Amino acid sequence: MRQSDRRGRAAASRSRADRARQVADLLRREIVHGGYGVGRLPLEAALAREFGTSRNAIREALDLLRGEGLVERCPGVGTTVAAEKYPHDLHRLLGLAETLHEHGRVTNEVRTMSLIAPPTAVARRLGLVAGEQVVFLERLRSLNGLPLSLDLTYLVRDVGEPLFDADLEGNDIFVLLEHLTGQPLGTAELTMEAVNADAHTAAVLDAPRGAALLMIERLTHLSDGRPVDLEYVRFRGDRLTMRGHLHRGREEEDTCP
Repeated sequence: MRQSDRRGRAAASRSRADRARQVADLLRREIVHGGYGVGRLPLEAALAREFGTSRNAIREALDLLRGEGLVERCPGVGTTVAAEKYPHDLHRLLGLAETLHEHGRVTNEVRTMSLIAPPTAVARRLGLVAGEQVVFLERLRSLNGLPLSLDLTYLVRDVGEPLFDADLEGNDIFVLLEHLTGQPLGTAELTMEAVNADAHTAAVLDAPRGAALLMIERLTHLSDGRPVDLEYVRFRGDRLTMRGHLHRGREEEDTCP
């Protein structure tokens, strides 16, 4: 085979792979937002017409989504939605049960709760002086019985200690904090990144070791500006999707009182 022919075939293969990724992104969005319900997707030929591409690109796109656990491909049946992804809004400061109330019941299994001397990094983020203790809390959070997230939480002592007597299994901590402090929560600093599941997290979330997780680090303040709650939340990426509404504006407009 001539070198020019090999280059042409390689370019065609890359082009189809690129197109497959594009189609997979569009299909994923439709599936997550219920565009195809919970049943069978349209036939490959119909999807090819819808997205203006070849059936080979459609097959590759569906293979990508099958690898994510989002669809199943069964001979004689077609492609079906395998699992539902739940939306987690980022444009408001809400607890998990508040966010997902339309999708079922969120339950919390308290795995660990104790008063500890915080690591230096935690004390610094919470604005604590040397020697101050915090309440440490580890919870497995499930939606309709399916493990969804593993939450590691550090709470300042005067706010966190009353939670030892609270109903943590049936309530969001955010709701309890507002009740205990008598003031609403204000703002939160949030960082989100992808991490791989370590052995402990994978076992707790019933996920494969090394599976991709969405991790959120969130420092939450009361309305008076005091930081009270530092969380590290690991979500199963195959069961949850993040979404929000962003507005473009000048920085000085966003920071003006």
